[in-house]
Amino acid sequence: MKGWLKWTGLILLAAVVGLALACAFVAVTQPLRGGTTAITLDQATESVNRYLAEYGNPDLALTEVMEFSENFYAEVEEKSTGVHAFELLINRYTGDVYPEPGPNMMWNTKYGHMGGMMGGMMGGWRGRQAGAMSMTPERAGEIAQRWLDRYLPGTTVADNADAFYGYYTIHVMKENQIYGMLSVNGYNGDVWYHDWHGDFIGMKELEEEHE
Repeated sequence: MKGWLKWTGLILLAAVVGLALACAFVAVTQPLRGGTTAITLDQATESVNRYLAEYGNPDLALTEVMEFSENFYAEVEEKSTGVHAFELLINRYTGDVYPEPGPNMMWNTKYGHMGGMMGGMMGGWRGRQAGAMSMTPERAGEIAQRWLDRYLPGTTVADNADAFYGYYTIHVMKENQIYGMLSVNGYNGDVWYHDWHGDFIGMKELEEEHE
């Protein structure tokens, strides 16, 4: 009898945990409010600025917001160093802001998972900084172009590679238009394509406002 009760309790616990995870997944991937009308690029910018105000680090500034068919994307920079701090995604319907997956979480040596991403997801990143990247932005661009020639022929890398802590993020171009983006690890040259954005729609650059 005790054994039966023990297994019944474990099954119920597993069911509760599974339901909680399912609800969390839906909360991230589905609109929480606002119906089916997407927010504007300016509204996404306002959402990120509110996020940064709550974050509470005056050295951080929003430099770029891009609109894609699946989400908005934002880059945040350290004003004192000029180094990009982290990347964010904004829900197209709710304006909710959250850390971008991929390199931002796994390769970012100061603000990402390696530096304590779980703390960031719960209200603020706190991390450590590894040594300087051994790869130059020019070399990262060369590696990225080789990857594109192999997997996305007809596309090219943009001229500038944005330096983050541990990696570079580079816009991918096609017929003189932004097609997507990818990141290159600044230590080993691994390439990670951002395949969660969808089609590019438009962008807003804010770096000049902070100069």
